[in-house]
Formats: sequence, structure tokens, C-alpha cells
Amino acid sequence: MSAAPRPAGGPIRQANRERILGAAEAVFARAGFNGATMAAIADAAGLPKANLHYYFGSKHALYREVLASTLHEWLVPMDGLVPDADPRDALERYLRAKLALSAARPDASRVFANELLHGAPVLGDMLRTELRSMVRRKAAVIEGWIAAGRMAPVDPVHLFFTMWAATQTYADFDVQVRAVLGRSRLTARDHERAADHVVSLILRGCGLG
Repeated sequence: MSAAPRPAGGPIRQANRERILGAAEAVFARAGFNGATMAAIADAAGLPKANLHYYFGSKHALYREVLASTLHEWLVPMDGLVPDADPRDALERYLRAKLALSAARPDASRVFANELLHGAPVLGDMLRTELRSMVRRKAAVIEGWIAAGRMAPVDPVHLFFTMWAATQTYADFDVQVRAVLGRSRLTARDHERAADHVVSLILRGCGLG
């Protein structure tokens, strides 16, 4: 999948766009699409509201950019799942990359999850085309590893569902995780332990532990 289109511009323009996107992630994550306002996002970004309309045109366009950017960031680590890669190393790198994104951009993950819970009205076409195509290609790679006896037989598509659930839960259900662990926030050590656990569990299930 290619990244969402970005207009040309200098470093200040790009910095402003990223600042707006970061603020939008936070506001959409807490208020949802309907509850979010361009004024609230502008306040969070520390920029005039007119800047948001200049860069993105509308709330819907900004929301779509947040979603597309998140999906793109999640798909990039899948590039390492190629036929000649070592299955254990490739899957571990993928899992750790996904977990790192959950730790670094939890609001983006929550916005994405909320979009799916509402039936993916904005992302539906992208999920049915680009995401589906990517998963099919990478599932074929895993099937090749299985056929060559390089890992245990698993359902490749459902393996992706399991990996997504295991990695995104630390962002989407952060409140639940913190409550059980007795934390006001997840620490770097908490994320490290989570990564080690998820990687070990998935690799063992794939006969790679």
C-alpha cells in the first residue's frame, strides 16, 4: 500500500501537517469523529483553525488522513515477510515493530479501532482492497514457509488476525491493561515485557520457539 498523498512543501509545512495529525489523533481518539471539532484539534495543535482547513480542507479529510496514515504505518513492517527471509526473525521483527507502534502512537490505534467498531464507513474500501491484497500476498509467503517445512502448519490469515489483536490491545485496551497491572501509565519496561511475551507466544505457536 502506498502512503496517503502528501502535498509538496518545505520542512515548516511538513512539520505543521505532522503537528496537526498528532493533535487530530488525540482528539479523535477521545471524542470520536462526531464529537471532534476542528476548533478542538486546532487548540490541541496550537495552530489557528484556518491552518487546519488550509492543509486538510475539512474534518472528514483530516480524519481520513489519520486513518490512512495509521494503516500505512502498520503495513510497512509487513515488507520484511518475504520468501527468502528466516521465518522466526521475520515474524519477530514484524511483531516488535507493531508493538512499538502501539506504544508510540496509541491514539492512532484507538481511532482506527473506533472506525472499525462503527463499520469502517471511511476505511471500508481500503480494507477490502489494499489491506486484503497485502494480507493475501503475505499469507502466500507464510504458506511457502510451511510447505518447505520451515514452520509449523498454521492458518496464515488467522495468524495475522491473532498478531494484530495481540499487538494492538496494548493501545486499544490500555485502560484495562493498566488497571490489572496497577499502573497509572504503562512504562517502557511494561512494553518490553509485553513484546517479549507476545513474540514468545506467537513463535512457539508457529513451531519457531
